[in-house]
Amino acid sequence: MFCDSRTNQNNHDPRRLTSCHIGDMVFHMKTTLNISDATMVKLKREAARQGRTMSELVESALRMLLTKPKATAELPPLPEFRSGGARVDIANRDALYEVMER
Repeated sequence: MFCDSRTNQNNHDPRRLTSCHIGDMVFHMKTTLNISDATMVKLKREAARQGRTMSELVESALRMLLTKPKATAELPPLPEFRSGGARVDIANRDALYEVMER
């Protein structure tokens, strides 16, 4: 009666609960996190929607955060273009309309 959470088996038999926790304690560390009430409500809803435990969701979110590739290189400079100069003084409304109508 060993429950392996890594295979994502959803056995809700209460007799398996003890063996599941004993097996998980060997592979997992238990910790306490302070989570806001609003976030906890969203977490519970999402866990129920996905049919997963809250611990599974938190662990997968942390894993994604911690394994996200880090940007080590700087972004290349933006390209520069020569516009050929101003065609008209935009302060001169008549000249601007004349160029726009062409």
